[in-house]
Amino acid sequence: MKLLEFEAKTVLKEYGIPVPRGRVAATPDEVELAAREIGGPVILKAQIPVSGRGKAGGILFADDPAGARKMASGLLGSTIKESLVNTLLVEEALKVDKEYYLSVTIDRVAKSYVVLASVEGGVDIEQVALASPEKVSRYWTDPLSGLGEEQAREILARFDLSDDTAAELASMLTILFSAVMDKDAELVELNPLVRTTSGTFVAVDARMIIDDNALFRHEEFADRSLSRDDETPLELEARKQNLAYVDLPGSTGVIGNGAGLVMATVDLVHHFGGSPANFLDIGGGGSVDTNRRGLLLVLSKPEVKGVVVNIFGGITRCDFVAQAVIEAIEESGTVKPIAVSMMGTNEAEGKRMLDEAGVMNFPNMEEAVQGLLRVQGGR
Repeated sequence: MKLLEFEAKTVLKEYGIPVPRGRVAATPDEVELAAREIGGPVILKAQIPVSGRGKAGGILFADDPAGARKMASGLLGSTIKESLVNTLLVEEALKVDKEYYLSVTIDRVAKSYVVLASVEGGVDIEQVALASPEKVSRYWTDPLSGLGEEQAREILARFDLSDDTAAELASMLTILFSAVMDKDAELVELNPLVRTTSGTFVAVDARMIIDDNALFRHEEFADRSLSRDDETPLELEARKQNLAYVDLPGSTGVIGNGAGLVMATVDLVHHFGGSPANFLDIGGGGSVDTNRRGLLLVLSKPEVKGVVVNIFGGITRCDFVAQAVIEAIEESGTVKPIAVSMMGTNEAEGKRMLDEAGVMNFPNMEEAVQGLLRVQGGR
C-alpha cells in the first residue's frame, strides 16, 4: 500500500522527523486559506501515488494566497501520470542550503534490507548511482541485527560531512529503520531531506510503502486499506474478494494457481502473439466458489475476448475448477471462449465434466493458449 506524501509525513513526524508546516486541501478555497495560515511563499503538491510529480507539473510554487488559489484551480481535477489529482498538500517554501537522500528499502536479490544515503538529494537515486556511484552509500542489514548509531555513521563515513551533519543524518537513518520495522514497510524514503539556510534539517518529501500482507497488524491504516488511488476498479474489487489480480492492457484473460504458473501463462500468451488482459492467481486449494468468482471477475472486463485457465492440481482439485468454470459460464451467460489446461488431482473427472459441458480443454498449457488465440483472433 503506497501512502500519499502527507500520510507518510504524518507517520514520520510521530517518530521525530521534522517536516514542513503544511495542510491538505481539496478545493481552491481551502488552498487559499492554508496559504494564508502558513504565510509567505508556499508549495502546492499533488497528492498522487506516483513519483516524478515535479517533472509532470504536479508541484507548483506560489508567492501569495491569491496565486496559490489560481494555481490550485488548474491543478485540482487534472490528471498527472494517469492519476487524478483530488487533493493538494500546501506547504511552506523553505530556503534550502543543501539536499540529501536517505532511505530504507528491501533488496530482494540480497534477501535483506538495504539502507541508502546520498549527498545528492532531489533527483532519482538511480541516476545518481549510475552517473556518480561514489555519491551513494549502501549498507545491508536485517531485522535481527537492526541499525544502530555506529552502523549509521559507517554508512555516512564516505562523505565529507561535518560532525554535526553526520550526527543529524545518522540519527535520522536509525529513526527510518525503526519506522520500517514498526510499520512493516517495504520502503521509507526522504528525497530530499534538506538542510535549510538556518541549519535545520527538514524532510521536504517522503515516500512510504506498507507491505499489504502486514496490514492486519496496523489498524492505523484501516481507512486506507480499501482506498488506493493507483488501482483500477477491477483490482479494487479483486482485493475485496481476496483475489490476487493485476490489470493488464490486452484482450486475453489469464487465470492460474500459483504466481509462477500464471506468469508463465502470461508469457506464453505474448509468445504466441496474444496480449494478456490480466494476471489472476487463484492460489492453491481454492474452493469452487473462489475459482468461480475469479473467472467471473475476468469475464466482466469488457476488453477480454477469451480466457485461458491453467491449473496444476496438487492441493487444487481439477474437478472443483471444472465445476467453477461451468458455473461461471452459466451465471455470466458469456459467449467468450474459455480454454482450460489442467493436470493433477482429479484431472480425469475435471476433463470429463468440461467435455460434457462443451468447454475447450487441452493436455498442456501451450496448446490451451494456442487454441484460445485461434478462436479469439483466427490465428
